[in-house]
Amino acid sequence: MSTVNLQIDGEIATLTLDNPGKLNAINLGMWQQIAAILQQISDDPSVRSLVIRGAGKDAFAAGGDLEEFVTGRATLEQALHYHGQVAAALNAIADCPHPTVALINGACIGGGLEIAGVCDLRIAGESARFGAPINRLGFSMYPGEMEGLLKLAGPAVMKEILLEGRILTATEAYEKGLVTRIVPDAQVEDEAYATARRICNGAPLVAGWHKQWIRRLMSGRPLNDEEKAASFAFLDTEDYKEGLAAFLEKRKPVFKAR
Repeated sequence: MSTVNLQIDGEIATLTLDNPGKLNAINLGMWQQIAAILQQISDDPSVRSLVIRGAGKDAFAAGGDLEEFVTGRATLEQALHYHGQVAAALNAIADCPHPTVALINGACIGGGLEIAGVCDLRIAGESARFGAPINRLGFSMYPGEMEGLLKLAGPAVMKEILLEGRILTATEAYEKGLVTRIVPDAQVEDEAYATARRICNGAPLVAGWHKQWIRRLMSGRPLNDEEKAASFAFLDTEDYKEGLAAFLEKRKPVFKAR
């Protein structure tokens, strides 16, 4: 059965897309599970990083589960509901206060590419492949799903992916800004979790603020005086005092997210 599994190991949570026999293709129930799990994770202060991956070694996720489109996305009303749920899941990942890492093996296609695109970092194996060849299926990408990829890679790359329907190699995806880092296939899991651990070693409040300010600056609007002052909220935190003290005392800091 298709499902989305959640495992929490200390400060790192792992969300696993699992649809056996379909290269982890994502159906409506899985999209809804993703949104629910992200709400749970976002509200858990003990979690400091989230790794998203596909089950097995063959795929992160090979798009949506097309079999259910015939009956579950046949009308305008159904399509709006279906893709509204997809967009809600993607927004939940993008809005997660904890840094997110996509661990990418094999196929990262369609909906899988959309999920990876809204993660903060993407660690891919050398044989991973990326694309959204839906032009051959006769339907377009929903704007609410396109937004994250457009912000990540820009219009030129989006046009190449959607108009040509090409499947990109990991190297091509890296060169176009779709991937953060490429490692040998045998090392992708270790590197993704090493990345998550490096995130966890930092102050969690700072990680959240960095995500917040990057998004805000991407809007193109200049910061107002109130926002500039808010950027120094760290001055009143225990973690700031701990970070400075640890540096001066030449020891590892112990951050408590307060």
